[in-house]
Amino acid sequence: MSRLPLFGLSAVFHAYVGWRLVPALAGWSWASALLATMLLCSAVLIPMGLLARRLQARKLGEALAWAGLLFMGLFSSLFVLALLRDVVLLLAAVLELAWPNWLARQGLEMGSAALVPVAAALITLFGFMNARRTAAVVPVDVPIKNLPDALDGFTIAQISDIHVGPTIKGPYLDHIVEAVNRLDADMVAVTGDLVDGSVAELAQHVAPLARLSSRYGTFFVTGNHEYYSGAQDWIEELRRLHVQVLINEHVVLRHGAATLVVAGVADASAHHFDPAHRSDPYAAIAGAPRRGSVKLLLAHQPLSAAAAAAAGFDLQLSGHTHGGQFWPWNHLVPLQQPFTAGLHRLDDLWVYTSRGTGYWGPPKRFGAPSEITHLRLVRQRQ
Repeated sequence: MSRLPLFGLSAVFHAYVGWRLVPALAGWSWASALLATMLLCSAVLIPMGLLARRLQARKLGEALAWAGLLFMGLFSSLFVLALLRDVVLLLAAVLELAWPNWLARQGLEMGSAALVPVAAALITLFGFMNARRTAAVVPVDVPIKNLPDALDGFTIAQISDIHVGPTIKGPYLDHIVEAVNRLDADMVAVTGDLVDGSVAELAQHVAPLARLSSRYGTFFVTGNHEYYSGAQDWIEELRRLHVQVLINEHVVLRHGAATLVVAGVADASAHHFDPAHRSDPYAAIAGAPRRGSVKLLLAHQPLSAAAAAAAGFDLQLSGHTHGGQFWPWNHLVPLQQPFTAGLHRLDDLWVYTSRGTGYWGPPKRFGAPSEITHLRLVRQRQ
């Protein structure tokens, strides 16, 4: 988006919040002035932060990105809470028609106007701390029908949606790699949206992936953000780091007397960027052993599940949704994806959707904590 529309949209949304809250705080002049100043800074810094990558001065660009994204997280909560306040005030006005003088209307308006920015600030502070910590390990048992004895207890460490970029750098990824390595998993799955930026910008910050260790190695599938960032360059870079990239293909792991087929598809939107990368679970499993094997699909978006179930997979690992990342956006995910987070069943297919191991945009997670998923295949009870 060009500069003018971006600044214009920012001004409109901020003006709405200012119109609804600042006059209501007139009785507390200091609070009114503080909120007005914050809204003015936010209205300018959010679009500047989004445009910061265009700057030649790297340090200035990073500082503006941090400031803009922090204010974006704060303003998101501020805007939603201001809307909810207006709903409450409308209901109070309707009730007042039936029961006049049942409450102190002026007190409600002033008190709620003060509560909104305080609540938004606390939510943003908690969300920031939650986003910047190293993701917690979430253990998940996946019951597989007719699981071979040798695969009972097979473990997969899944990381997803790290979004190395403006505010996530090498040290953040370092801590994730250390946590994954402590799991001593049989394999590591990286289910897309690793980066937000080019190889030239971020190669040094993604380098810690080379230290991931597991029995069978690390497998990667592209997410939509790889295609915004130069997917082919990132595929080559990841292979250089000894990460196996699966684009509509599979590998067969021989684990004792059993076979695990690990397949991967390109992101569901990949064909818009590269027609050769059209996501195809059928192509990914073509030629794989069918009988006596467990078939695992890595697919960035959960919406690949219907095709994966039809293709005969037993388990799909996905990300993309971030679990909504912070309230109330978790309630909008089902409008676009079949699953928001966690383990679900679709016919004979299990689908696990990670909430993500990093975050996108604002450094903020509220009601949807990040995760490193430690999945274990177990025999399904009859």
